[in-house]
Amino acid sequence: MRRTTPVPVTIECGRPDGSVLVLSGRFDPTADLVVEELNRRSVPVFRADLAEFPMELTLSATFDGAAWGGTLANRRRSVDLAAVRSVYYRRPTRPRFVAGMPVVARRVAEREARLGFGGLLAALPCRWLPPPGRAADAEYKPLQLRVAAECGLTVPRTLITNDRSAARAFAAEVDGPLLYKPFAPVRGVVDGGSVAVYASIVDPAWLGDPAITTTAHLFQPAVSKAYECRLTAVAGRLFAAEIHAGSAAARVDWRRDYASLSYRVGDPPPEVSRGVLAMLDRLGLPYGAFDFVITPAGDWVMLELNPSGQYGFVEQATGLPITAAICDYLEGAS
Repeated sequence: MRRTTPVPVTIECGRPDGSVLVLSGRFDPTADLVVEELNRRSVPVFRADLAEFPMELTLSATFDGAAWGGTLANRRRSVDLAAVRSVYYRRPTRPRFVAGMPVVARRVAEREARLGFGGLLAALPCRWLPPPGRAADAEYKPLQLRVAAECGLTVPRTLITNDRSAARAFAAEVDGPLLYKPFAPVRGVVDGGSVAVYASIVDPAWLGDPAITTTAHLFQPAVSKAYECRLTAVAGRLFAAEIHAGSAAARVDWRRDYASLSYRVGDPPPEVSRGVLAMLDRLGLPYGAFDFVITPAGDWVMLELNPSGQYGFVEQATGLPITAAICDYLEGAS
């Protein structure tokens, strides 16, 4: 693991002895790790999911001409909004409303909740991990690739298209297998079974399928892999975990076969560390989970950045203290 000088980020901090507001789904093992560590440190925590608003969460806040004050409460406890020191924003789910609400009324209620409740949270003068607006922008893979290249990182040549002829022409130019990957995780239930769409090697015959015309598709040359690396950055500190695939499926996309994976603590080259930290600085993010391919020649190729990516499996496998680094940031110690 290579430690680097933290990138300076200008942040308005809330009260140093205040609560950490954790916004996450109810069943999120990653958020659980952070809450448990904050509890161990005796840092006050208020955990909620946006899905609990407005039926289980009550909001009351007043602007006094200088700052917002008020409370956020559930049936068990409440938090003083003026005393929130930081917010851990870990994929909360959307607000839920009463069953049977007319569609038009629901749309209005969702918009008002986003602009009212969400807007109030955004107005809190404290640090966020990650800031939700910046994290949402950073989810765009075309933006990631451009910023990564501008920050000195190597990225694959990429085509985004809904044109079958453009896809076929790109495949003809690629010296080797062509990879398709979705822009965001695709999961669902088909015939009662859970299914997911992962990065896949493209059958050239599929490039003539009319389905390509129905939406945007992302294609890249399949980069030759010695192994991969999940590089997690927290407030300027880097934690590198090598991921070694043990099956053919995992060598295409390691998420296909977790059971075959093995892990080692890694050490990224200085130029990669600099590029990662520069990229997060450009995007205004204190946290990022980066996926790299390391080629047989030792080159590091960045595939993507997840601004709110999971890290628990890496910490469990390697012992890298990522939870502690996140809590240092939320607590105000870094």
